[in-house]
Amino acid sequence: MTVKKWKLLLFATTASMAIPVGAAAQGDDEDANIETNDLIIVTGTAKGRTGFDTPQSVNAFPEEDLRKFTAANQADILTQLPGVSAEGGGGEVATNFFVRGLPSGGQFQFTPLLYDGIPAFSTFGLNSSAFDVYYRNDLGIERLEYVTGGVSNLFGPGSVAGIINYISKTGGPESEGTAQIEWANRGRFRGDIYHSGPIGGADSDTFYAISAYYRHDEGTLVSGLDTEGFQLRGNIKHEFDDGSGAFTVYGQYIDDQVQFFLPLPLDGATRERAIGNDGREVFTLNTAQAGQLSYLTPDGRFETPIEDGVVTEGGSLAFVFDKEFGDGWNINAKGKYAEYDHQFNLFLDGDGVTNLPFTTSDYVDELGFGGVGAASAVFLDDGSAVPDNFLLFGNRTLDRVRDATDFSGEVNISKSVDWGGAEHTFTLGGFFANTEAKDLNFITTYVTDFRSEPRLVDIVIDGATEAPDGTLVAAAPGTVFQVTQNGLLNANGVVGDRDREAQRYAVYLADQIEAGRLSIDVGFRIERIEGEVLQRELSQFQVSDDPQVNNSIENVGFQNGDSRIGEVSDTEWAASGSILYNVSDNINLFGNFSRGFFFPEVRSAQFIFDTSQTGPYEGEIIKTAEAGVKFDTDRVSGYVTGFWTTLDGRQSVDFVNDGMGGIINQVAVQSTRAIGVEAGAVFRATDFLTFNGNLTWRDHEFTDFTDNLGNQVNQGNELRRQPNLTFNTGATYDDGRFDFSIFHNYHGENFANDGNTVMLDSYNLVRIEGGYTHEVGDNQAVRLSVNVFNLFDADTATEGSPRQGDAQTGGQAFFVGRPILPRRITVRATYDF
Repeated sequence: MTVKKWKLLLFATTASMAIPVGAAAQGDDEDANIETNDLIIVTGTAKGRTGFDTPQSVNAFPEEDLRKFTAANQADILTQLPGVSAEGGGGEVATNFFVRGLPSGGQFQFTPLLYDGIPAFSTFGLNSSAFDVYYRNDLGIERLEYVTGGVSNLFGPGSVAGIINYISKTGGPESEGTAQIEWANRGRFRGDIYHSGPIGGADSDTFYAISAYYRHDEGTLVSGLDTEGFQLRGNIKHEFDDGSGAFTVYGQYIDDQVQFFLPLPLDGATRERAIGNDGREVFTLNTAQAGQLSYLTPDGRFETPIEDGVVTEGGSLAFVFDKEFGDGWNINAKGKYAEYDHQFNLFLDGDGVTNLPFTTSDYVDELGFGGVGAASAVFLDDGSAVPDNFLLFGNRTLDRVRDATDFSGEVNISKSVDWGGAEHTFTLGGFFANTEAKDLNFITTYVTDFRSEPRLVDIVIDGATEAPDGTLVAAAPGTVFQVTQNGLLNANGVVGDRDREAQRYAVYLADQIEAGRLSIDVGFRIERIEGEVLQRELSQFQVSDDPQVNNSIENVGFQNGDSRIGEVSDTEWAASGSILYNVSDNINLFGNFSRGFFFPEVRSAQFIFDTSQTGPYEGEIIKTAEAGVKFDTDRVSGYVTGFWTTLDGRQSVDFVNDGMGGIINQVAVQSTRAIGVEAGAVFRATDFLTFNGNLTWRDHEFTDFTDNLGNQVNQGNELRRQPNLTFNTGATYDDGRFDFSIFHNYHGENFANDGNTVMLDSYNLVRIEGGYTHEVGDNQAVRLSVNVFNLFDADTATEGSPRQGDAQTGGQAFFVGRPILPRRITVRATYDF
């Protein structure tokens, strides 16, 4: 059995371990080429094994496949995995990722995102920023590895459902590099560079690798707000003279800003893109004109930074130390410090009150100002009147300051011994993390017309005035009540200001056993978390005398200087066992069981009334099991497995509308059950032509659900945004000169919310890539390629409105949802040298 045969099914984690792990984790250029060498990949303990011989479901993608998959975001890669549903309709960051019937709002809640076995960010839930805001993939990535279940999930940062690990290239004795430029429609340009080689000559034991990109993008959806930035990554590896291991230092610096896209009103009948006031399809309601919104606060004038989008500036410094000391002893140690200035500024999906497009008169009625006077509107940019039949849309910007720091460390000591007729590899390890993150939020409500790149409007009511009790009463013609001023409807101001931090302490012990045809893994982990929440209290500030703010809604939230500190903590344990039986050279049977935990997000901690005490904070218990068969022949490799998962006591956190234009954290306690089947296969038709595919069927439900008011609801409902059926199919032809690939993803029907009040349609997403490679010299080649994302331009909604939650229903003229990103054509030129 060769690793080459398993290149699309092979998966493992380098989340922890010793010498073999270190070699894999650091991406040795000579020994880690998945396509051309029989690389042994470890599964989280000290002994390396092929994917065929690991006692759990494993998958991997080499660099060549990652280049073909990539179009916009992590979802373009991760959606190819079995057991996973992923979508990236928001753009390049904050991928929504769901795994094996576990309840989630998306992102990477149950699946740590690692680079070189080190977490991109060590603790989830200090705020709601996803892990992928801190890193971008580039030409320095050698492969992706993914593993679910088994002992591997006990190591390092730990996991309950799987680990996503990107492995970087490292240098070798020969200098080599890659340069790439790409262009895509809707104004995208990106340039990448990678280079590696020895430091100090060909006989050196020290090597470098460096990669970088710069990208400018007027899309993915054109809004007048651009995506732009760069990242620089690199590593220096020193191999010990005696061949016993290596010491590698990794560095990263990123300065990037990305536009993010939330749901918008779609046609209520078809749930396809609606037609705007200009007669064209509405692709996004993000608008550069919102950048001029501002208002007075006690600390000065607040100007929304919405034009910047999702901003990440900062970097990380990490190391990996691998050393074999002889007599079966190994040590593997990792450490990382990261610091980022981070903002996640986004346009919401409605004003939190009306949430749908209306004509001027109907919009005023929806706000409660109807029945008095005559309403009209004008465009701010040129002062022209808004036609009476034009639709208006109230929306909000949510500007969030989320600076963060992260320190993590991990040490693993392994010992291999022959005992009881079997080879044992014992591993004792520890993990520590200290993370801090800010969560300062501003909301600003405004009104535009309804079109792509909408225009700000002002609304007035002629013949109306505000009575002392705040109601609107009739007045003489010419008396004008100003509903909005400079587009501003509501200066909500600060709606949340918290600093959160967490410390994690874990110790674990595992044994990997090889006994003839049997492979057995057992392990145990115990972990403690200690979290702290500093909450600054908010007050209201009258701004009705500010000419830049309307006179109908008068209050701005701000910090009043008071604060309170709450603490949470818990200790939990996890255990796992896995077994694989080698039936023959072509068939392996495997199974595993895990009892794990997920600590509630620290942001779910709720203060009890006006005290500094917090409510219950207890580990969420997850149990998983799977059993299956792996098979391999000269032409076909594959696997079939059944899985079962349960989760008890999950504290689910959602941002939902409060009905008055604000956003609140809503915490529900959930328990779930899921069963399912996964299958995957690769068929090598010829030396040049390969077919592959995978399928996941799952049945899932809430077995218990207590909402934020203490009500028992939703029992028996399906989990939101998780289809019962997904599958991927693909074909690749590559003769060394010409290559062509086609990838198809089917995403079945699913519910938009936990209340199951809205069903989302199934969809098919197709991508193609074709290229021509020309050798131009020794070890030099140029490849020209074309990639088409969303070949048939599907625009099915992938989610509803999370802010409306269970209150969202269908049957209206508009439906708020987020469609698949539109078709995009990318042309690349790649030079390997």
